[in-house]
Amino acid sequence: MGDHRSHDSHRGLTGELRASLRASVRGDVDFTASARALTTMDASNYRRVPLGTVAPRDADDVAAALAVCREHGVPVVARGGGTSIAGQATGEGVVLDFTRYMTDVVRIDPEARTAVVRPGVVLDTLRAAADAHGLTFGPDPSTHGRCTLGGMIGNNACGAHSVAWGTTADNVLSLDVLTYGGEHARLDKGRGLDGLPARLARGVQALVDGHLALLRTGFPSPTLPRRISGYALDALLPERGTDLVRAFTGTEGTLGLITEATVRLVATPAARALVVLGYPDEGTAADAASTLLPHKPLTVEGMAADLVPGPDRDALPKGTAWLFVEVGGATPGAAAARAEELRRAAAADGAGGHTVLTEPAAQRALWRVREDAAGTATRLPDGGEAWPGWEDCAVPPQRLGAYLREFRALLGRHGLRGAPFGHFGEGCVHIRVDVDLLTPAGVRRYRDFSHDMADLVVAHGGSLSGEHGDGQARAELLPRMYGTEAVRLFERFKDLWDPAGGLNPGMVVRPYPLDRNLRFEVLPKGPVPVEFGYPEDGGDFTAAVRRCVGVAKCRETTAGTGVMCPSYRVTRDERHSTRGRARLLHEMLAGELVTDGWRSEEVREALDLCLACKGCRSDCPVGVDMATYKAEFLHHHYAGRLRPAAHYSMGRLPVWLRAAAAVRAAPVLNGLARVRPLAAAAKRLGGIAPERDIPPLAAEPFTRWWRGQERQRERRDSAHHHGSPLPDAANRVILFPDTFTDHLSPGVGRAAVAVLEDAGLHVTVPDRPVCCGLTWLSTGQLDRARAVMRRTLDVLPSDTPVLVLEPSCAATLRTDLPELLPDDPRAARLAASVRTFAQVLEERAPHWEPPRVDRPVAGQTHCHQHAVLGDAAERRLRQRAGLHGDLSGGCCGLAGDFGFTRGHYDVSVACAEEQLLPALRRAPEGAYVLADGFSCRTQIRQLAFTESLHLAEVLARHLPSSTSSTGRK
Repeated sequence: MGDHRSHDSHRGLTGELRASLRASVRGDVDFTASARALTTMDASNYRRVPLGTVAPRDADDVAAALAVCREHGVPVVARGGGTSIAGQATGEGVVLDFTRYMTDVVRIDPEARTAVVRPGVVLDTLRAAADAHGLTFGPDPSTHGRCTLGGMIGNNACGAHSVAWGTTADNVLSLDVLTYGGEHARLDKGRGLDGLPARLARGVQALVDGHLALLRTGFPSPTLPRRISGYALDALLPERGTDLVRAFTGTEGTLGLITEATVRLVATPAARALVVLGYPDEGTAADAASTLLPHKPLTVEGMAADLVPGPDRDALPKGTAWLFVEVGGATPGAAAARAEELRRAAAADGAGGHTVLTEPAAQRALWRVREDAAGTATRLPDGGEAWPGWEDCAVPPQRLGAYLREFRALLGRHGLRGAPFGHFGEGCVHIRVDVDLLTPAGVRRYRDFSHDMADLVVAHGGSLSGEHGDGQARAELLPRMYGTEAVRLFERFKDLWDPAGGLNPGMVVRPYPLDRNLRFEVLPKGPVPVEFGYPEDGGDFTAAVRRCVGVAKCRETTAGTGVMCPSYRVTRDERHSTRGRARLLHEMLAGELVTDGWRSEEVREALDLCLACKGCRSDCPVGVDMATYKAEFLHHHYAGRLRPAAHYSMGRLPVWLRAAAAVRAAPVLNGLARVRPLAAAAKRLGGIAPERDIPPLAAEPFTRWWRGQERQRERRDSAHHHGSPLPDAANRVILFPDTFTDHLSPGVGRAAVAVLEDAGLHVTVPDRPVCCGLTWLSTGQLDRARAVMRRTLDVLPSDTPVLVLEPSCAATLRTDLPELLPDDPRAARLAASVRTFAQVLEERAPHWEPPRVDRPVAGQTHCHQHAVLGDAAERRLRQRAGLHGDLSGGCCGLAGDFGFTRGHYDVSVACAEEQLLPALRRAPEGAYVLADGFSCRTQIRQLAFTESLHLAEVLARHLPSSTSSTGRK
């Protein structure tokens, strides 16, 4: 395929190719700009533009797609979770997406401890199925919630537990494979070349027989545990059993496409304990790692302080570098005993502080820190950007300390920085380096550093890749590791399997140069004019979009793994993931595929199902904030144009509610809303989903009730001939009357006043209207949002805590306000003063005892609370009040205007079904259903037909009846 490197040469074939694929393949064929944009990148530094994508339904579809592509001379690239870090999951031809349909765990044989899987199955799906039998799949990369078995086999993935259970290659028993030429091969461990077509079997046997000396002497020692680079052709030696499965695993989709695999399962330890050992520096930790291997640990992971956030660091023992060592046992006591034995040995060998964790929840909390490192390493502590490329070199474990010291010195000579972490027990180190990939000079430095880095790894007897494969990032340097003769043998092996060169060209053999196809080179060279301040990205929207490095944590769908990304969790469509939306924004800025800039319909459609839940702001390892990017995009997209009806009806909701309250129209409007034809007409006019009931307006807004209370207090004070004493500054709190509390759920505000006064606090409410601007913000009406925010700043003082009862409004004031008004110092001061209900009580009334409720709770933590505000104070307050039980995670699916907008109802309900509604069905009898957000309470009322309460309402119900004069009962 001599022309496979030119995208333009295929452009004329696109229409015919698309038509042929649609006629031949039962799965999805998508050649739209959006589908192509979503697969231009993986988690690497590289970008290649495909002609289109195919999601095959089964092996027959794979064969049909290959036949069509072969006929048209178009290359094919297999793609799983798209988390590859060396560029091998991108391509110019047709990308086969195995994650849409070929996702089955076909069967599990618990007696034989094997599983048969399709290539698109996510690792955690297999692990969950195997767990029912007390088994698991041993290799477990940190991307286990979204990486696929096909991708793991393609890369020979490893993970933290390979110390105990080996790499993927050690756990694959058989493979069903289709070559680009249409041949089917069945590779079985122990059967040599028996399952190959005769042509291929003869060729492989001749290659081995003709190069026995090279295969025996020209390859690194098999004892190097993490030799992932190149083809493992030495596994074909007769003394190694002519292990074709091992030779094929790790070939990165360059030889054939896997349609089914049989893998080995291992017994899951009944109990585990985690020992965290502190060391003075990473070199000392690296020296110690190999000394722990005789204790047969399950993991020996290492990381240094520059990758651990401050709050997480407090949970670690004394030191600036740590080893995370996991051990197993038949019982918790046995695991704890093994942990103690290992701890003593480590202490005798120089370890400083230590922590032993036996509780699963505590272990998971620390493992999360380690697993997120691949993302957090992308941003250095000072905000600098760091990139993969030398992500996973490996050396013999005994040489790791010396290697790391020389590596640090090499970084210094090139003026570069990075934070190593990884699988220290196997000598494999991950690192992201702050090389400048945006300028020609920086790219030249990257090339020079890469050559020096390869020499350093080889000098220590190591492998250029110890986990993620060569792809484009390192394949150019394979001659330095293997020599030219062995690399020519790789090429001959590739040509036997794929003589047309149609599978993943430019990877591993005859590779692209490591500095070609960089994904940054198509981006604007200067800042793009935008509305938000993007303080973490130097005010540069392009830098904000670059935050997404593709690790794809947003593609995880297991309940309990956070909030991000609600719409992807229910549609499983890449364009609805945070990564997918970031990729489309990247291509919008590039202007090659997505050519309409801010007017792009591809981007608008992808963002249409973004709930603006802000879950990605906290759950994404690099802090991508798609809610902000969405608001930015909508502002520019609709500038000077007619907007959707929902932007006028719900985007300007505070205006309409205030107007209705001014003329006391709530009873009339509520009555009209109950007349079905009138309600239907109003919903059509307002762009509201016809399935939704319109929430009733409060007959008496909170602020009107509050003014009545103030007048009563003034009359009492006048009758007793004394004025109200000036409150102590430490007791004052401003209650922010957000739109939802004021006009739709004033009972929450009244309950909060009751509780706050019972706690001895002096509550004030602004005497002029205030608003956070949320509804204008979420619909991208940023000029109006900014004006509303400025008026609020004119009203509120900055020296008193501001209690915001609605979490979404509190999050807006905490984050969006200073980011939209970065030049107004009042914005930052107000943001710093915002508190939640529980935070105010904890800070201002620390000795107050809440009423004892002693009831179970169910419900959901608000997504903005999870993402921006934190719920630790709420948890402590519930515990003190005797409210026991955990709230679910996820997003309710209503999300302000989202679930009310026409066309969103089905997705909104599906989001609620993901975690919230099942949690309510499991709720014990008599449980209070807690939901601090108005949207959450509305969704619960409309879908679960039950009452839900703000925490303030629950506490107010249990206060003594005579503790204040707020009018409550």
